[in-house]
Amino acid sequence: MYFLTVEDIIKVSNAKLLQGDVKTVCKNFSKDTRVIEQGDVYIGIKGEKFDGSNFWEQALEKGAKVVIVGNIEIPAEKLEEWKDKVIIQTEDTIELLGKIAKFKREKHGKDFVVVGVTGSVGKTSTKDMIASVVSQKYKTLKTQGNHNNNIGLPFTILGLNDEEAAVIEMGMNHFGEISYLTKIAQPNVSVITNIGTSHIGNLGSRENILKAKLEILDGMENPLLVVNGDNDLLSKYAKENTEKPGIEIKTFAIENEAQVWADDVKLGENESEFICHIEDKKIKIKVPVGGIHFVYNALCAATVGHILGLSLEQIKAGIESFVLTKKRMEILDLENGVKIINDSYNASFESMQASLKVLAGMECNRKIAILGDMFELGTYAKELHEKVGNEVYNDKIDILICSGENAKYIAQQAKDCGMEESKIYYFQNKEEILKLLRKIVKKGDTILFKASNGMHFFELVEMYVTGQCLLHAQP
Repeated sequence: MYFLTVEDIIKVSNAKLLQGDVKTVCKNFSKDTRVIEQGDVYIGIKGEKFDGSNFWEQALEKGAKVVIVGNIEIPAEKLEEWKDKVIIQTEDTIELLGKIAKFKREKHGKDFVVVGVTGSVGKTSTKDMIASVVSQKYKTLKTQGNHNNNIGLPFTILGLNDEEAAVIEMGMNHFGEISYLTKIAQPNVSVITNIGTSHIGNLGSRENILKAKLEILDGMENPLLVVNGDNDLLSKYAKENTEKPGIEIKTFAIENEAQVWADDVKLGENESEFICHIEDKKIKIKVPVGGIHFVYNALCAATVGHILGLSLEQIKAGIESFVLTKKRMEILDLENGVKIINDSYNASFESMQASLKVLAGMECNRKIAILGDMFELGTYAKELHEKVGNEVYNDKIDILICSGENAKYIAQQAKDCGMEESKIYYFQNKEEILKLLRKIVKKGDTILFKASNGMHFFELVEMYVTGQCLLHAQP
């Protein structure tokens, strides 16, 4: 393991040491004064609403021994007051954060196992499943939640302690972002889960999304890439580049030929089962979450596990002990006899489609879909929301409730396809949705909550589950 020193930070970032001992060891880093612990290093991050550098004294009061701030004025009397602490100043704390994280990654050496994960949908759940598998052999650090941007990823790297491997998620909205992140993480193995329509409004086409995701190769010395062989663009890319020198590509699939594949797939409400084939070997695996997309996640994790030398039994154990991140296909059985599918964290057309398929497969009284806007679709917004409306009709959803500027297209398209108008509702706010649920929900119903995170549908779920607005289902 390697812990940074103040001297390292100064050298790598060209920051200015205002005061303190350059030999001070920096183990734990934080950007939130609310969770600062004794001996932490506090980095003040400038956001849209406030500048974290202004909270440097609060960080010291709570036990930080080092603070790193941007271009703020610190009076001489304040420096004297905190003369036993280390204070570093820099032009850009986010830039410094990336530089010191890259330095720490490099200090762990080229043989340190880093798995990079990106893709249009399913990054977080795939990352979690890969980490569950990898941890069967290596002590493993993973990205917490979806902290996958130019702030979250460096903080994850800085959290390395005595781990033997790291599974790092990388997100993006525009070109250049994955390239920046991968050069910090420097993965040995990289994964692209799929290429869908997320952020198509920013990038203009799925082909451009693929191009942006392939930036993950920029930080790899000897690229070893794992891709979904059933995704049209990734399958095409794999076929065109498999024989090219300088890159090794492994595929996983259900429908197409691949190095790792599944057959005899059996989907249940809360779990799935399949036979996993890895080259000439096979093993039966149970995935503790429903939905075909989690079978793909499991195949991806199995592929990575095989690359890293895990046995079939270790791969099976890792997948079967996987725990799903909350708000992502979280299934709740309530005391009032109603089942909730909480998939409120984020949404794209592909994830909407997958969630509706899970709802459609439920054995229940009625299937109710509460759907909101999908963000960052630009000129494709109307078209892709209408495609969700088609899915609602094709999956025979019993009741559709929509809210959001573009969700009206979901409702209209479902109606145009032939869904009964009396079964379709559109509201402007969450309170109206909750009032309706109070009237119509019956024992045995299953309700899906799905929208982009900015719609705050997780608040709807919380209000429902805690009984603030709905305590009893109708008999």
